Amino acid sequence: MIPDILLTNICLPDRTGKQPIIEDCCIAIQGDTIQQLGPASQCTTLEAKTVIDGQGQLALPGLINGHCHAAMTLFRGLADDLSLTDWLHNHIFPAESRYVQPDMVYWCSKLAAAEMILSGTTTVADGYFYEHQAAQAFADAGLRAVAAQGVIDFPAPGVPDPEKKITHAAEFLNKWQNHPLVQPAVFAHSPYTCSPETLVAAKELSRTENTLFFIHVAETEQEKDMILGRQEDSPVCHLYKLGLLDPATVCIHGIWLDEQDMDILAETGAGVVVCPQSNLKLASGIAPLQGLLARNIRVGIGTDGAASNNRLDLIREMDICAKIQKVQSLDPVAVPARKVVQMATQDGASVLGLGKTTGQLAPGKKADIILLNLDTAHLQPVHASELPVYAAQGSDVQTVLINGKLVMQDRKVLSFDLEETLDQVRQLAAQVKKDQMKIPA
Repeated sequence: MIPDILLTNICLPDRTGKQPIIEDCCIAIQGDTIQQLGPASQCTTLEAKTVIDGQGQLALPGLINGHCHAAMTLFRGLADDLSLTDWLHNHIFPAESRYVQPDMVYWCSKLAAAEMILSGTTTVADGYFYEHQAAQAFADAGLRAVAAQGVIDFPAPGVPDPEKKITHAAEFLNKWQNHPLVQPAVFAHSPYTCSPETLVAAKELSRTENTLFFIHVAETEQEKDMILGRQEDSPVCHLYKLGLLDPATVCIHGIWLDEQDMDILAETGAGVVVCPQSNLKLASGIAPLQGLLARNIRVGIGTDGAASNNRLDLIREMDICAKIQKVQSLDPVAVPARKVVQMATQDGASVLGLGKTTGQLAPGKKADIILLNLDTAHLQPVHASELPVYAAQGSDVQTVLINGKLVMQDRKVLSFDLEETLDQVRQLAAQVKKDQMKIPA
């Protein structure tokens, strides 16, 4: 069978470790799946319906952003240089109450999708309100997504009556079941914004529908102290005693974890997603990544939202993730680049329940592939296949395929009209700026 797409003249990482990359390789794609890859001399065909010459480009698995609030691109730079408590309660929650509407979520999520595609992300785990619109934006953009409907104990965008939050989440799960790109899930905001009853109900829903359950956990010292005061337990122990931790639970941030917390996560099989750039900007702390990895806990990397990062570039995120672990421990080999790449690809896929689907370049896996331009001054010479961690930048990504479809080629987004999206978001932002000018200094 003639492949639908053939990538030729590409470089592939050398998994044998004998050399950093193997040149003159090809990848054959049939439908949404990688059919064959390896040296061109071993390919059974050099013909295809579409042939892409990847001369001077390194093929890598698409990156997996394990945590994002995509629609918050509208609030990028709106409330910088604040503590998390001030940022969230005095700026973000009020802004969300005022501006988060279906159109806003759709267009701002689509803008986020463009930013992620342009920097090599092919899968995102998103959690927000009006998540129907976010999921539709990802689907229209051709971006693979685990989209989670937000659950919280006070009136929220799209859910003015908190008593209906679980019903609303159930309707969202039902609508997006069996979509080829979008996997629906539940996102309980945190142990301090959701009562024990809400947390249990949200987890029961996710179990009934066989979906993932996301929750912010141990992000700040204040959160830890608050839950200790209310429940006489750490946030992780609190979730554990409620029976919420299992392999389908994804704990976001995980900064203020002690040894017992990490032992519990290892015992239950729960996954963790660290968001280093956001955590640094909000001065929340640094996740104990070495302790998590030493216990074989599955860990992925996320950007968080653009309001607290302020970019959605996972290549940048990998760089800072590796370096802050070195500084924190004063150990230059604390978390090596190879492990960070793994966290952003196959480990991230495992955390999101997509390990059998994506995260690796291998026959039978979905064709989620990025091509990185090596023919640049800052990426030469090539001494290691993990060079994206320390040397690359998002703009080095030239071509992106997701689910076997070309969504970006030669830095041009093909799956949707980016200019239309930019125009829509600028109109939304203009109203925010106008309102800000009315607020007394």
